[in-house]
Amino acid sequence: MGKPTENQAYDIIDVCLLAGKIMLRSGAETYRVEDTMMRIASAYGIEDSHSYVTPTGIIFSIGSKTPTQLVRIVDRSTDLQKVAKVNAISRQISNGDLSIAEAFTELRIIERDPHAYPIWVQIAAASIASGCFLIMFKGGWSDFLPALVCGGIGLATLIYIHQLVEIKFFAEFIAALVIGLLAVLMVSIEVGTELDKIIIGSVMPLVPGLLITNAVRDLMAGHLVSGISKGAEAFLTAFAIGAGVAVVFSFY
Repeated sequence: MGKPTENQAYDIIDVCLLAGKIMLRSGAETYRVEDTMMRIASAYGIEDSHSYVTPTGIIFSIGSKTPTQLVRIVDRSTDLQKVAKVNAISRQISNGDLSIAEAFTELRIIERDPHAYPIWVQIAAASIASGCFLIMFKGGWSDFLPALVCGGIGLATLIYIHQLVEIKFFAEFIAALVIGLLAVLMVSIEVGTELDKIIIGSVMPLVPGLLITNAVRDLMAGHLVSGISKGAEAFLTAFAIGAGVAVVFSFY
């Protein structure tokens, strides 16, 4: 593609920012977002693009004559299917298979798509994972069902509190508190036997594993601001989970 016109330049910026916004909100690494945006711009004939991405915002520019634009990122989740779809569109753009308008339309469809899995499937998966984590941590099969119940209810609590309260880390604290209380109840009525194994298995779906991985990968890629901020967020999330369990143990 040749050098774009001024109107096309603004459309290219919109495509790049939308792609970056979807990826960052879906759990992509900072360096991957920057690389994808610059590759899209390059495929449309802009070689001097610049992007700066943090976990809470994207700054993008394609030269001194075009205004720099900023997109604020408020909420973030984990939806790697959307990240893969945006990567696929980026490859199509690089191959010259999508025009600017077509790419923007495809990205808007991805942005409006609901989460890959309904909530009940997420809760069921968390329940099964909790039971499997219990076995992995050398718990007994007699505690598989208690861990399954506690893990499912814990994730359901997390999702419900997230919808009610926008205070970060509060939902993780309440979910861990509920898991601890349920585990104590299970042991008290002799449905479960090993309290520590039940709690450990049940809180594993709440642990910010992807966030920790992305923090390390961003640090290794030289994105110190993003890496440190993601690491701090992961630490605070883990602290909230631990505090919720600690409150239960303090009264048990």
